[in-house]
Amino acid sequence: MSSNATSKITLAVIGGTGKEGSGLALRWANAGYDVIIGSRESSKAENAAAEINQQLGQNSVRGMENRQAAAQASMIVLTVPYSAHRSTLETIHEAAQGKLLVDVTVPIKPPVTQVHLADSGSSAAQETQEILGPNVRVVSAFQNVSAVHLKELDHPVECDVLITGDDVASKDEVMRLAKAAGMRGIDAGPLINAVAAETLTPVILWINKRYGIKGAGIVITGLDQGG
Repeated sequence: MSSNATSKITLAVIGGTGKEGSGLALRWANAGYDVIIGSRESSKAENAAAEINQQLGQNSVRGMENRQAAAQASMIVLTVPYSAHRSTLETIHEAAQGKLLVDVTVPIKPPVTQVHLADSGSSAAQETQEILGPNVRVVSAFQNVSAVHLKELDHPVECDVLITGDDVASKDEVMRLAKAAGMRGIDAGPLINAVAAETLTPVILWINKRYGIKGAGIVITGLDQGG
């Protein structure tokens, strides 16, 4: 399913050994992207990459330590827990300069997953922009996507992806990532709006718990009618 558009992009999924990161990495590799799994330990990244390659029946995904993965990528996707957010960004700071970084981080800390922990009025994505500086194009996306069905390539993911950022072209690139993973990307405004998308995740987790489900998501209505 590769194409010229995807084959020219190397994605580093930092924190790609977790459920969300590895699921997204699988779908992007299946769509033809060159994917690198990043982890604090290269052995864990290599094992995660091997599992994806086995599922796809190919040898296209690589595993590396976070800094090396970010350095070799043309686009970075950050999928680490909030507790590792700042330290990971500090690790890849130099390698991220001049690149687009997609932040999937949600400021929650298990086992209490119904509380947004970022500073009042801020978001993890805004913290990312502050830490990395103006030479990195930060886009926030994929926070509301359940990892439950990501690794089932024949299963549709019933969730729209709210995409926020201050650069329109960068948001368009992330919309293509969403489409490649089997979802619809929605331009949800500037990066400051990331706080709204992030705070929806604890709401979704509460709904999952309350109603005994695992894959609740968000769908924006009215767009098919041009609304």
